[in-house]
Amino acid sequence: MAAPKKGRRPAGGQSRPGRALALILIAMVALTGGMFWSGHTTPRLGIDLAGGTSITLKAKAEPGQESAVNETNMNTAVGIIERRVNGLGVSEAEVQTQGRENIIVNIPKGTNEKQAREQVGTTAQLYFRQVLAVAAAEQPAPKPSATPSGSATPSAKPSGATADQGKDKKSATPSASASTQGRAVSEALKAPSPTPTASSSASPKASTPPAPTPTADAATAALQQKFAALNCLDPKQRSAAGDGVKPTEPTVACGKNSIGQWEKYILGPAEVDGKDVDDAQGVFDQQRGMWIVTMDFTGEGSKKFQKITSKLSQQTEPLNQFAIVLDGEVVSAPSVRQTLSASAEISGSFNQQSAQDLGNILSYGALPLTFETQSVDTVTAALGGEQLEAGLIAGAIGLGLVVLYLVVYYRGLSLIAIASLGVSALLTYVIMALLGPAIGFALNLPAVCGAIVAIGITADSFIVYFERIRDEIREGRTLRPAVERAWPRARRTILVSDFVSFLAAAVLFIVTVGKVQGFAFTLGLTTLLDIVVVFLFTKPVMTLLARTKFFAGGHKMSGLDPKSLGAKPPLRRTRRTSVNAAGPVDPKEA
Repeated sequence: MAAPKKGRRPAGGQSRPGRALALILIAMVALTGGMFWSGHTTPRLGIDLAGGTSITLKAKAEPGQESAVNETNMNTAVGIIERRVNGLGVSEAEVQTQGRENIIVNIPKGTNEKQAREQVGTTAQLYFRQVLAVAAAEQPAPKPSATPSGSATPSAKPSGATADQGKDKKSATPSASASTQGRAVSEALKAPSPTPTASSSASPKASTPPAPTPTADAATAALQQKFAALNCLDPKQRSAAGDGVKPTEPTVACGKNSIGQWEKYILGPAEVDGKDVDDAQGVFDQQRGMWIVTMDFTGEGSKKFQKITSKLSQQTEPLNQFAIVLDGEVVSAPSVRQTLSASAEISGSFNQQSAQDLGNILSYGALPLTFETQSVDTVTAALGGEQLEAGLIAGAIGLGLVVLYLVVYYRGLSLIAIASLGVSALLTYVIMALLGPAIGFALNLPAVCGAIVAIGITADSFIVYFERIRDEIREGRTLRPAVERAWPRARRTILVSDFVSFLAAAVLFIVTVGKVQGFAFTLGLTTLLDIVVVFLFTKPVMTLLARTKFFAGGHKMSGLDPKSLGAKPPLRRTRRTSVNAAGPVDPKEA
């Protein structure tokens, strides 16, 4: 019979529980300190728990395009609106269709709630059009005589002045004009350049549309009439100026200059639109001390932009200006001095919020439909509070039953399981509180349900490990070798089980929207924390307690009593019987 080798380690290897416990303790202290340092000591709540705003949008079809209000366009609009709102940091926003032509947007109460309300219904149709004529809105007399060439007698001065201001439109600088997008005017529109009749001296003609020259076609005459009648001081006329106009057609529009005065424009057809913008963001220009919106074009957009700026750079003012038109309003009208290509910027009287808002809108694209706000309602958290209370009661009952089961069945081992549940709950709470300001995570009712379900997943990991230890004891091993031998098999089972749970949560998060994602996110988070707690807390604590007399001696209340478990004799080995199927074992470890 071979003599035992002194100091031989038990199967499974010698663990160092102190390091693992120190690591998780440091992580808990750091996360908790970060939570109090950030000032966010409670998780951010979703609209069903904290209240918020519910906005109802109704799709509005253009005349003759009623078929545009269809399921495809509505779903596209839902996706764009959701990306816009969440791009502002308002996570957990709900965007969904209701019926055939309505979209419901639920925004939780938060710091960016007002910005989100302003952006949800913005169509963000962005076009770059050549400026054909411009006049001050405060001077009604020149309106009838303004022509596409901008050569009307009374309006020549305002037109020329505004062309100079075009470079400073919205405080734009010459460098801004060199980098802002433009749209070429079609040759068909540029060809008819009617000269106004001597109508500037006759004030009565200001109230009647000017007669087109023989070279002007009906479309140009209609455009002149619309320009003459347009009153940019009237909000209704401003918003309706470009209604029903296709991108390939010339139009009229209004915009403010650098000193805040309204001006009106005749604009050529669009050659570049918002779909050609690859990325946009609001940034602060240190050299000029102003907020601007920078844009990068797609490959096709760069070609279009280069072509139109090359053409405009050879024109005289105001024909070398191009207007950046957003939802029918001119936001900037810089002049072009040279050919441009890959990128552009919009400079104007922006502040930080307005520049970032515009960049956010342009980045996520234009809505395929026009929407009008039907209602804006405040949602209270009364109903959600009642449901939360009921959910917490159900969770407390479930947790109580789990603890009761652990105490009755595992006795002393239940202390380890309860402590592990407490560590997992603390980490879950702290991380949820930190994720609110970090990524906009909001705790809603489904997320609470996910946390409750995670109690069972976490408890299941403890049970797997405890049962493996008990199996080793039933085979006749003492507690310390049993703890180390049981760990490799339990670890493999726990990892496989948690991987399946996490995979299900990930798939659910990807394929669902709205509140269900909150459930999936919480389930995935708690599953990952389960692995951390089992590896860094449960196993090290079990290793330390296995060295105590209460557990190692197999006390009846420890839950590891060999007799109660039906262990095979011999329960303890002496030096004469120190060889078993697993090889020699140090008598001290027996």
